[in-house]
This record gives sequence, structure tokens and C-alpha cells, in this order.
Amino acid sequence: MIVINARFLTQPITGVQRYGIELSLALKKQNAEIVFVTPNNIIHHDIALRLNAITIGKLKGHAWEQLELPQFLKKNNSPLLINLANTAPVFYKNKISTIHDIAFEKFPLSFSWKFRQFYKFLIPRIVSSSKKIFTVSEFSKNELCSLYSTPKSKLEVIPNASSSIFTRSTTNKTQAKYILAVSSLTQQKNFVGLIDAFNMLNDQQHELLLVGSINRNFATQTLIDKIDSNPRIKFAGRVSDSALVDLYRNAEAFIHPSFYEGFGIPPLEAQACGCPVICSNIASLPEVCGDSALYFDPYNTVDIASKIDNLLVDSNLSQSLVKKGYENIKRFSWDSSATKLLVSIKDLQ
Repeated sequence: MIVINARFLTQPITGVQRYGIELSLALKKQNAEIVFVTPNNIIHHDIALRLNAITIGKLKGHAWEQLELPQFLKKNNSPLLINLANTAPVFYKNKISTIHDIAFEKFPLSFSWKFRQFYKFLIPRIVSSSKKIFTVSEFSKNELCSLYSTPKSKLEVIPNASSSIFTRSTTNKTQAKYILAVSSLTQQKNFVGLIDAFNMLNDQQHELLLVGSINRNFATQTLIDKIDSNPRIKFAGRVSDSALVDLYRNAEAFIHPSFYEGFGIPPLEAQACGCPVICSNIASLPEVCGDSALYFDPYNTVDIASKIDNLLVDSNLSQSLVKKGYENIKRFSWDSSATKLLVSIKDLQ
């Protein structure tokens, strides 16, 4: 028996939860005998139903994961447990764990003190106690190996992909003119730099639309003030997937200004919807986007502004990036990632 720790079904969707959900759905198609186990405070009920997820225990969050989940597993002959969303029961040995990145080490101001201290305690112990570690890019693999002195043979890259809902439009774009950015608004996402660059543009026709969540533990007052200072900067907060598809399809450009990404799913989503991508030239992004994006130095606001301006005025460049984007997304699929995962665990069952 293979068991998936499906606690991600109890959490709002960011990239980590998206990975858990989409990879689990692909795994379910390829191996119907996989068992998905979750606390009872599920918020993604439709996904839980598709996975036939089993709810166990009375606790939730980390307490459920560290106490009730391993108890359930030990009562069921200690099967192989696969963890897809950064955390895992530390003292359960027959497990594989997925660590997406080490942003809490690289950009501590993006996280609360309590969160950082907990992850500093938890993650190295998960790495050392797991039979294998999955991660989402060669960039993250190298970072994990370096920080935790872990042999590369223990780590394997199981990448993200764009979900099937993100597709190009069959109709013409709307007349709205905006540049789109999608992410949680934390320090390493560099929205402050993006806004500074946007304010440098001579163009007065386009708006900057920011989609994502602001957690008051994470967001700085500087960022909030900058959003409020320019009426052409709009903050939409979280939106549904269907609304996000429309936003990608109708944007003049998608921009991803991050200082740090373990993978970065939004550029692939934008490309799948036919939107040209401008993004940072550091971390995992060149690995993920290849030659299909227009790159800038995220620490140089003049460079960011220049690349935005280049794309807005050069329709040939825009169309070229759209075509390259369609080709780039073919390199990634949840089905192929699921297949790779199942092959990787074959000898560990």
C-alpha cells in the first residue's frame, strides 16, 4: 500500500498546494490503489471526493501530521508514506518527503518568526529521516544538497506543470490594457521593485494588476502604501481559477519579478493561456522558462521597466514569446511527473 499525506486538502491554494493536488490527481489515475489520508477540516471537498480521501483523527494541522497520521500508519503495517507539501511526520521512518524550496532560510523577512523557527527545526529533520527527498527543480535540489549536506543521490526532481484549466482563448482579447502579476505578496516576490519599475514607465494606458494574498505577518507596510499610491495599480486579492484564466488570457503581458523561486508555476500558467512572459533571470526561472521569456535583473528597477516597455511597444516580440511559451509548457505535465514519481518509489515499497 502507498499512502499520500493529503493535509494540503485543508489549506488555501498556493504553489505548494497546487503541486499536491494536481500530482495526486495524476497519481490516482495511474494507480487507483493509492490511499489519500487527511484531517477532517477539508476545504477542497471536490478534490477530496475525486481522490476518495480518507479522513482520520480529531486533530488538525501539524498536530495531526506529527501524532495521528503516524499512529494510523503504524496500525496499518507501516506503509510507504509520500508527503508532497514540505512537511511530514518526523518520527515516521518509511516515508518520502517533498521540499519545494528553502525560502524561509533565504528570505526570512517573508515569514513570521514563529514560522521560521518551526521550519528551521522541522525541515532538516525531515530531510535526514526520509528515505528519499523530492523537489521541484534542479535549482532547489542544489540548494537542499548544499544547506543540509545531503548527497544528490538522495534527491530527485519531480517538477510542477500547468494545470489543464489554463488554456488559450478561442476569442479575441478584451480591450482592457493591463500587465498582470500573480503571487503571494511576500518579500522574495519583489512586488515593491515591480511597482517602482511600473511607476517609471512613460506609458499611461496600462494598469498593473496584482493577484494574490497579503498576509499581515508577511507583507510590509511599504508594499501596501505603494499599491495605494498609484490609481493605475490594482490589487485583486485571491481570485478563482476560472477568473485567473480570464486574467491571463486578456493581459498584455505577465510579469514575474521574484528574487527567489523553487520553481514558479504562474509563468507556465500564463504561457498556457497565450500571455507573453517577462521574468527574473535568477533562481529556478531560467530553468523553467528557457528561451520563452524576456528576462530582467530583479534587483535593477530600470531594467525591469525597460523590459516591460520593450514588450508593450514591440508586437513582434510579444507574438514570438507567445509562440515560444506554447512550446515551453510542453516540457512539463502532471502525468509525466506522476509517472516519474511512481518509477522512483518502485524499489522502496
